[in-house]
Amino acid sequence: MMIKAIKKFSIFIFILSVTSLHAQIKSGLTGIRDTSFSNHSAYLHALKSHKDISLVGEMPSAEVKESRDLVYCTIGGRKLHIDAFEPAAKSGKPHPAVLIIHGGGWRSGNRGQHIPLAQSLAKAGYVAYTVEYRLSTEALYPAAIYDVKAALRWIRSNAKKYHTNPGQLAVLGFSAGGEMASFVGVTSGNPKYEDKSCSKGFSSDVQAVIDVDGTLSFVHPESSEGDDSRSISAGTYWFGVGRKDNPELWADASPLKHVENNKAPFLFINSSVDRMHAGRDDFRKVLDKNNIYSEVHTFEASPHTFCLLNPWFTPTVNYITAFLDKVFK
Repeated sequence: MMIKAIKKFSIFIFILSVTSLHAQIKSGLTGIRDTSFSNHSAYLHALKSHKDISLVGEMPSAEVKESRDLVYCTIGGRKLHIDAFEPAAKSGKPHPAVLIIHGGGWRSGNRGQHIPLAQSLAKAGYVAYTVEYRLSTEALYPAAIYDVKAALRWIRSNAKKYHTNPGQLAVLGFSAGGEMASFVGVTSGNPKYEDKSCSKGFSSDVQAVIDVDGTLSFVHPESSEGDDSRSISAGTYWFGVGRKDNPELWADASPLKHVENNKAPFLFINSSVDRMHAGRDDFRKVLDKNNIYSEVHTFEASPHTFCLLNPWFTPTVNYITAFLDKVFK
């Protein structure tokens, strides 16, 4: 009974730190999906400074078997969805897998934005999943982290059905999704950041992480997240509290804070926008110290949304598959 009481008290303290009641930002919980960030809007924005670009579209293929709109978890009647893309050719062995997390400032975007990437990875021999998670219009941090980890558990619970090797599971994310992928990776095995209400009995640990232009720290000097001087920042909406009001929370939610415990190899693919990978170099120093493999590839003079656009999409896929081949095959 005493242990249960201590656990309940610890959870209460954690929730209290997340909400920071005296300065909580509730205006962002609109319950209305924010559609401001899309592949098309990213293309139009990048076109202003990059004239020779094109938007990457879906690439259906007989080589890829697709299963869309699957439900991986239901929370209070809310169904969370995931799509699976697997190599169509029969294989005697299960395939390594990649869970893809979309970006959009933890507030916008959707899993369909990375279907071309998932299709490409499936053609390369990987099972790729695109995941939906609760955005900051619907739920505050750490709900989105809970969702992604629930998706990882669901993947393992359905490994045979989708020909997935449960021991070779990577997580990949772009922008806000990159930060989440890194955070999920470095907190593998840490029960503090997990709610096992779905797919109980399965692990959410990952064996590799791919961070595509996602920050490694909200409080690093290189980071500009949390500047609410002109308007409420994406991070403030996600946490429900400003960085100045609860710096401990912002630091604790940063992948850099937990990298010392990380075991997974990391791939960083970055644009020329330095602030989008704040803390990366310090993060890699810790990986090097602990003999954890990592590599970095940077597209010079590229926009933040490079992975959604040509001419950067194909080399991005090539970097990803080369890394996965190295660590898994």
